[in-house]
Amino acid sequence: MTPNNTVFKSNFSPKALSLSIAAAFTLLLPGQATAKLSMENVTRDITYLASDDLKGRASFSPEIDQAADYISQRFSEIGLTPMAGNSNFKQSFSIYSISPKALNVSLNGQGITPENLTMASTMETFRWQQANAVKTHTVAEKDDLREIISGLNQQGGQHLVLVHPAHKDMFKRYQHYFNRGLTKLELGHQGAIVMALTEITKPNQLDVTGTTATKKQRLTNVAGILPGKSKPEEIVLYSAHYDHIGVNGEGEGDIINNGADDDASGTTAIINLAQHFAQQKDNARTLMFTAFTAEEIGGFGSKAFSKQLDPEQVVAMINIEMIGKPSKFGPGTIWMTGMERSNLGELLNKQIKEEKHKIHQDPYPEQGLFYRSDNATLARLGVPAHSFSSTQLDKDQHYHQVTDDLASLDLDSMFKVIQTLASGTQSLVDGSVTPSRIDPAKVRGGGLIY
Repeated sequence: MTPNNTVFKSNFSPKALSLSIAAAFTLLLPGQATAKLSMENVTRDITYLASDDLKGRASFSPEIDQAADYISQRFSEIGLTPMAGNSNFKQSFSIYSISPKALNVSLNGQGITPENLTMASTMETFRWQQANAVKTHTVAEKDDLREIISGLNQQGGQHLVLVHPAHKDMFKRYQHYFNRGLTKLELGHQGAIVMALTEITKPNQLDVTGTTATKKQRLTNVAGILPGKSKPEEIVLYSAHYDHIGVNGEGEGDIINNGADDDASGTTAIINLAQHFAQQKDNARTLMFTAFTAEEIGGFGSKAFSKQLDPEQVVAMINIEMIGKPSKFGPGTIWMTGMERSNLGELLNKQIKEEKHKIHQDPYPEQGLFYRSDNATLARLGVPAHSFSSTQLDKDQHYHQVTDDLASLDLDSMFKVIQTLASGTQSLVDGSVTPSRIDPAKVRGGGLIY
């Protein structure tokens, strides 16, 4: 991408520009007054959120605060109100960044070199000198390393994992991930997973020591309310994450990961859905519009936000994630994660009159996408919480790349998706339907260590 002073000049497709000139499109909803979704507003919002000025909206950066200011301003213009107990739309909370400082491992009197070691630890310090001081696990050549480590993370506690060299590539991936440190919303669980790439399978003697450093940092969600007219105690939550991954170090050329699709597109959608429903002025249920922070580093915005809610009051969560490009089902179409977990998708499709714009089931089940966005936090509490997307994961070359900028989007398709979500969720808004709850027992829990 060219420098930020030219971002507004070349990042529109001809089709998007023609739609922008039209300024507004009328969306007719069954049994409702005429309401408008404005292509001009959609274009303005995503142009700013995906601009070079915001430098990729990385967590903890000054630029993500600028994005929060913009979203707050739009919520104010629309006429939303802050959540109860808040003086404005911003909700700050603390998280803890835990960085590895030192790790030393000796097995059977043999020291393991640092390049063959890594750890994920929420403990300030630990030392294991006896076999019964730690649970030891051996990952043989034919074992599934990912499954084993995931299981230990779910279990929690203290673990030493001896990894056969055949898993070197996967080990390096864990090493890269763990070496970046952990981020935790709370410091309640004390646990550690130490991984050693070695041919040793039975440590008769061991000496393992590790230390970490913890830093407390602040993050901010942005949330606005449109109070319900007749069912104010029932909530429909529209959400998206407004953070991204920032810049690729320093240097010449394009180093900004603008995150236009991921997820300035979703953030733009919730802003404009808020404006749409505010203009209608007849929502029976309370509508909540939330821009989450820190999704890219572990979903901490939604985790912090969920602690403010009674999940029984949340009728549904419409989490919008990457809608800036046509899906495999065609321009303007979307799919949802976890469609089989509630009847929300079925209810939305009954509202959508055009068959070609019906909401599809997640076409990438092997990706585990139900757990990879902010909906998972609320789903674990029983909320019919699903993510809605149009991205083609098997073909998208821009994901987490500097090329995920405004020029890569199809704003015509994106605008149609927002229209579809507006019409499809109308029965949630007017209180005429209530989706079935998700069974929390069937939703995999989050990890305890990383």
